[in-house]
Amino acid sequence: MIYWNSLSDFLQMGGHGPFVWGSFAVTALVFAIEIMQIRRQRRQTEASIRDESYATEKN
Repeated sequence: MIYWNSLSDFLQMGGHGPFVWGSFAVTALVFAIEIMQIRRQRRQTEASIRDESYATEKN
């Protein structure tokens, strides 16, 4: 098991901190972008379905 003496040691990760935290940040960013894209696509799909249902009701 790994033990750190301070928060600074934990953040530095034995000299690998920039890689570890940079990778974590990129992953979090990709997840956030994907969630935003999914929500946008869902809104567009729902609007399209609504528009189609209104169009068929009028005919």
